[in-house]
Amino acid sequence: MQNLWSETRAIELVETYAGRGVTEDVALRVYTTRLLGSVPSLVRHGGGNTSVKTVMTDIVGDQWDVLCVKGSGWDMAVIEPAGLPAVKLPPLLKARKLSKLSDEEMVALQRSSLIDPASPNPSVETLLHAFLPHKFVDHTHSTAILSLVDQENSEEICAKVFGNSLGFVPYVKPGFDLAKAAAVIFEARPDVEGLILDKHGIFTFAETAALSYGRMIDAVRRAESHISETGRTVFPARAFSSNPVKAEYILPTLRGAVSRPFNGNENIRFISSCRQSPEIMNFVNGRELTSYASRGVSTPDLVIRMKNRPLILPAPGYGELRKFSDCVKDAVSSYITDYEHYFGRCNAFDDIERKQLDPLPRLVLVPEVGIVGLGQSKRDAEICADIGEIFIEAVTGAEMIGTFAPLSEEEIFKLEYWSLEQAKLKSQSFKPLSGNVVLITGGAGAIGRATSRRFAEEGAEVVIFDLDEKKAQEVAHELGNYALAIGGDVTKVEDVDRAFISTIREFGGLDIVVSNAGAACQGEIGELEDRELRKSFELNFFAHQSIAQHAVEIFKQQGIGGALLFNTSKQAINPGPGLGAYGAPKAATLFLCRQYALEYGHIGVRANAVNADRIRSGLLTDEMIASRAKARKVTEREYMSGNLLGREVTADDVAQAFINHALALSTTGDVTTVDGGNIAAVLR
Repeated sequence: MQNLWSETRAIELVETYAGRGVTEDVALRVYTTRLLGSVPSLVRHGGGNTSVKTVMTDIVGDQWDVLCVKGSGWDMAVIEPAGLPAVKLPPLLKARKLSKLSDEEMVALQRSSLIDPASPNPSVETLLHAFLPHKFVDHTHSTAILSLVDQENSEEICAKVFGNSLGFVPYVKPGFDLAKAAAVIFEARPDVEGLILDKHGIFTFAETAALSYGRMIDAVRRAESHISETGRTVFPARAFSSNPVKAEYILPTLRGAVSRPFNGNENIRFISSCRQSPEIMNFVNGRELTSYASRGVSTPDLVIRMKNRPLILPAPGYGELRKFSDCVKDAVSSYITDYEHYFGRCNAFDDIERKQLDPLPRLVLVPEVGIVGLGQSKRDAEICADIGEIFIEAVTGAEMIGTFAPLSEEEIFKLEYWSLEQAKLKSQSFKPLSGNVVLITGGAGAIGRATSRRFAEEGAEVVIFDLDEKKAQEVAHELGNYALAIGGDVTKVEDVDRAFISTIREFGGLDIVVSNAGAACQGEIGELEDRELRKSFELNFFAHQSIAQHAVEIFKQQGIGGALLFNTSKQAINPGPGLGAYGAPKAATLFLCRQYALEYGHIGVRANAVNADRIRSGLLTDEMIASRAKARKVTEREYMSGNLLGREVTADDVAQAFINHALALSTTGDVTTVDGGNIAAVLR
């Protein structure tokens, strides 16, 4: 653990924020908070908090002693002054005299004491920060510290490592009671530099930001040294295959097994994030994996992200993938049953009325493969995988020096169903296609770009597959989040293979394909060279077949249905002069769509087509518009708006049609016309 403090950088930040009206106290607090937040083994995804006691003026000009403490939802690695809401200190200190204070009352007290009512909720550990007298207070969930405190004899170990420099607080659930308990421990030994919170983490404090931060780094370094110097080799591996299965062979199976209806939602889907570092592989390949990985979480905060324990699967084998699929389904069913029993047992300990959360796992351990984080977005899956790595690091350290002994399941349950944590979960919102993965061919063209944007807006994870990789990357950059760009030719099987494998590796599976790539070949059909017609069929028919075949294989493995959406064009129904080489394969693709609807409806696959006409794009260029208008003997404006509604149809209109099909769970074999109204192209 390195001390990253830089006097030069600290001064620069103070000067920068001074120009924005931010005090030196707050600027330094921002600086060291970011230093702590930048180290994954100290702080991960909302964990940890910091504070500084200073003076501020309220809206009517009154000065107050305040506590600027990390606000809920802020990431310490990128925190800004706004992420440290100022809370009036006198009301907080007055609360110390209370004999009890409910969690809801604590939150109300903290919010009512904010200098700025629009600020985010102060940390649930605000009172603990307030009850300690020091100007700067830091709190992390260091994995090295957790390795020490997740032991039966944790207090004894901490005394050996830290001597009298740190106080030790027996486990108390975060909130008012913990704040009072920590204050009592500190006041009994006011010369300590920090507090170890059993099964939880560490606090350090000082009168300067640099010293409080430095004490945190020093304490963690001492814990790391103890583990490395006294630790033993752990996790002897069992015998495995010399040729382990690649993750892409099993991720769709896992995704299908965990994507189960819950609370009336039939369309639950999970995105995955697979990790395979040497430390992870050492952990999951251990002979005693089921023992050390099933005892509970390393700090109670993790239960919100990864449930009370991970799902552990057997090692897959290339020749036994079907058997492995059955094992995965059985393991998930057992996990669900065990979680329901866990809820029933722990919920009976008191009279609080609770509603069970979904019982599906969020972290999966697979020998020979690694760990898989699950979430209803790629971001959530990545967070869960990050949490999994932190869990593994803490458990590994604990097993090196003793035996991993986390909190009891009853205490873990209290945190999982803590009203304040439940409030965070309730604030989450999911969009109609959250958890769905869509692959769009020709994704960098006009229709593809518009379609990619609309699917992203509806919450889907988007894969842009296009011949022009640079433009695909531009679209992915525009979408942000975790959009994936893949360059390749849809007429080449090897490129299609690579696109689907990349999609599985990145997201774990696939739900929707928009088979959109195409190009128009012009010329009178009787004079067209055979080579040109065959080339058109390769792109406008056989490529659609190749894409659909690959998608169906994934849909079968997942077992949760899927959607095949084809861009067939009005040429499939109402041919135009000189476009026979384009219309013929498009007509075949329309038939292809219906054939997939017919043959794969029984496994939940929906196949639908969008019949679009006259959309400005790389297909219908300005030159082609001029050519087609001339062929029809109308102006270009008349050509583009020559429909019953008298309006030009756009790529966004086509994108909306694809979205409608993606959301229509009971529609298959349908053709949606997007042409502004063309009676000649109406299906009969």
